Amino acid sequence: MANVCDVLQERGFIEAATDEHALRELLGSQKITCYIGFDPTAASLHVGSLIPIMSLVHMQQAGHRTIALVGGGTVLVGDPSGKTEMRKLITLEEVEENAKGIKKQLATYLDFSKDKALLLNNAEWLVPLRYIEFLRDIGKHFSVNRMLTAESYRVRMEAGLNFVEFNYMLLQSYDFLHLYRTYGCSLQMGGSDQWGNVVAGADLIRRVEGGEAYGLTFPLITTASGEKMGKTAQGAVWLDAGRTSPYEYYQYWINTDDRDVARFLALFTFLPMDEVRNYGALAGSDLRQAKEILAFEATAITHGKEEAIKAREASQMAFGGEGGSLEAIPTTFVKKKRIEQGISALELFAEAGLCPSRGEARRLISQGGGYINERRLEGADEAITAEHIRENIIILRAGKKRYHRVVLQDDEEA
Repeated sequence: MANVCDVLQERGFIEAATDEHALRELLGSQKITCYIGFDPTAASLHVGSLIPIMSLVHMQQAGHRTIALVGGGTVLVGDPSGKTEMRKLITLEEVEENAKGIKKQLATYLDFSKDKALLLNNAEWLVPLRYIEFLRDIGKHFSVNRMLTAESYRVRMEAGLNFVEFNYMLLQSYDFLHLYRTYGCSLQMGGSDQWGNVVAGADLIRRVEGGEAYGLTFPLITTASGEKMGKTAQGAVWLDAGRTSPYEYYQYWINTDDRDVARFLALFTFLPMDEVRNYGALAGSDLRQAKEILAFEATAITHGKEEAIKAREASQMAFGGEGGSLEAIPTTFVKKKRIEQGISALELFAEAGLCPSRGEARRLISQGGGYINERRLEGADEAITAEHIRENIIILRAGKKRYHRVVLQDDEEA
């Protein structure tokens, strides 16, 4: 089996490592335990978390034990990395609820049977810490001058860095030390904005235990247009089907910029790299096939093959008129009587969530971006009536790509 370090390198995961040569030798000679932390600031992770998730899957596939660490303790402090202002602090009760959701979500990617992977929450050991003892035993190993050179702290100095946030590096380093002592964890992975914290953790293990530990960071992924990964006009692309439906998730990937297709196939699918390179070599109209592969594979990994098939069929029918089902398209149920009496286009677009307000709906439709059953609406006040019903549904479209299905219900069903 190929060394997982080479696999991660070839697929574009590695930006930096504390000692890449020694780490490659370690990963090629024995099975190790590694970890990545996930902050429970919401009950679901989003597409921006896929790089660390996929890296853990690659590690597990290579036979290494993985730890997905939910930061139930560190999130109470707030990580200043990549932030120009202090994160909003959330309550312990909110943290616990969010942690439950994330734990359940990670189980769809990783095999937690027979301790092949562990789900841990650092609140278990951080919340009970006795602060004076912690400062005495752990704080003495950290140079304030050196901490201030870390990018996560340096970029915050002008805006203001409070003392609570200043403790974050100590806490994350202590996580690594605790996992090293308790589970033999010798590798921490994370985004490039975590480099200072990762190095500090490995250094703490060396100072306190005299042990060897390593760090590996991933590039922060942006699209070819320079936008942050996973951000759309409608907000974040969530991994939770209740927040971002499998169809919407599929649409996110199939709308990938042409320049990103090969890179995203390598990062966000498990296709062999020979296939990735072949798809990446396609151009023009042929590149649509590669985007469909990317969308299907990414959706299947997160939501399962069955949902990916439904999303693909709905997309093909909506965009190409091919056989399939529209059931996967986001749906709103409306009483048939309301439609028969007539409802304005702007009201229906706003109610379906295609626009955040009636004002936005009016603007969209007046600019020619609103469609009903593939016909461009003539005006925002145009009445949608029974004549628009096709087999008990009405298909709305906002712009070129955002479809929505309105299903009509009889009064007793609504």
